[in-house]
Amino acid sequence: MGLSDRLAAATRTSSAPAAQAAAPTTAPASPGNEPGMAVTSASSLAARRQQKGSAGTDAFRDLKRIVHARLVESIGPKLYDANMTQSELEQQVRVALQTTLADTDMPMTSADRTRIAQEIADDILGYGPIEPLLRDPDLSEVMVNAYDSIYIERSGKLVKTGTSFSDEAHLRRTIDKIVGKIGRRVDETSPMVDARLPDGSRVNAIIPPLALDGSKLTIRKFSEDPYTVEDLIGFGTLTRQSADLLAGCVKGRLNILVSGGTGAGKTTTLNVLSSFIPDDERIVTIEDAAELRLVQDHVLRLESRPPNIEGKGAVTIRDLVKNSLRMRPDRVVVGEIRDAAALDMLQAMNTGHDGSISTLHANTPRDALARLETMVLMAGMDLPVRAIREQVASAVDLIIQQSRLKDGTRRITAITEIVGMEGDIITTQDVFLFDYAAGLDEMGKFKGGLVSTGLRPRFIERLQDHGVHMDPAIFASGGRR
Repeated sequence: MGLSDRLAAATRTSSAPAAQAAAPTTAPASPGNEPGMAVTSASSLAARRQQKGSAGTDAFRDLKRIVHARLVESIGPKLYDANMTQSELEQQVRVALQTTLADTDMPMTSADRTRIAQEIADDILGYGPIEPLLRDPDLSEVMVNAYDSIYIERSGKLVKTGTSFSDEAHLRRTIDKIVGKIGRRVDETSPMVDARLPDGSRVNAIIPPLALDGSKLTIRKFSEDPYTVEDLIGFGTLTRQSADLLAGCVKGRLNILVSGGTGAGKTTTLNVLSSFIPDDERIVTIEDAAELRLVQDHVLRLESRPPNIEGKGAVTIRDLVKNSLRMRPDRVVVGEIRDAAALDMLQAMNTGHDGSISTLHANTPRDALARLETMVLMAGMDLPVRAIREQVASAVDLIIQQSRLKDGTRRITAITEIVGMEGDIITTQDVFLFDYAAGLDEMGKFKGGLVSTGLRPRFIERLQDHGVHMDPAIFASGGRR
């Protein structure tokens, strides 16, 4: 059967229910109607319109499936040609797509033809129906709850989209395509995976049997151009004063932890902090899925590896932290501390690798210290709590607390110095705090920003020893600019 015959058959099949449902209904004679006249009810008209739209959608779905199959058949080998650049591949796919669509005799408007061509191209060259979402610079998150339920985050708010995958198998193929590009897998034996897109966007996928209602895909988008400190100041994430302080702390080789909840912007802040590292230093970055984009030349990027299908060959963050210390680093930047790697990170900070930076999940700076202590205990070492706290107090100099506020904005809400130990307690002092007292504007947005507490941090002398001199006006009480 030829392409046109198959399309005609698909159209007839999908249109048959509509034709049956379109039979007019009759109503009793009324003063405005002649006896026996067929009167079409409003409900049957709505049903006919719905059936007609469904028939058109089904016909286009069949058309897309057939054109997609023929296109893959004609240029399939070229899709994996290592000698062909991405632009050349895209050009060949679009030319072949236009030729294949031209061979069809199904009547279509130019808008329908363009839309179908773009959807098929997105499926072959990109990630199907979510490809347009990934191209949208205003979106920060794409969340696929099911093949027919896709949400996005725009300006900190969740919005449901009208787009969807064809079925569960289509969604699974897209997930496999994403994780396969970085040598990872997701199947029934390993139903969870962390991955990344070529632009560094973070990807998490979980499939049945763990996901009861179908596969889930979550993509946290990163901007094509990494945010700079000026961008964060423009967003209100921090102020000029606090930015100057953080730049001095990084240049002065303080050990810094960025703490916050999920989606609070910790990785973005970590990326901006790393931009303050001098160009003449050797930097080793360690991540689960490589997301950081450092601008320096001398950067060595390490990425953990999950176990293979036999459950062997895993390389953890802790393994990479240990190995990094043999690579003569000036700085060690860990994307996130979440387990026993905390012990090795503290050891690195305490053994001459000053200036290390990392993130962890916690709601407040004090919670961050407690969680760091808990993760050290996960290493299985029978260490007394006081010894752990002494290690933490000696290693960590500064905690930057980041939060996503209820208005959807991401703000640094505290910059806290680790002062030392008093008895068995780690003492801290807040250098900057977010001014919640400023209230909300008429749009429901927080008007406040980071405000100096007026306390002069004790690490100022250490910064001066490294040739970093801070303007005393930064610490003027309540000052902001």
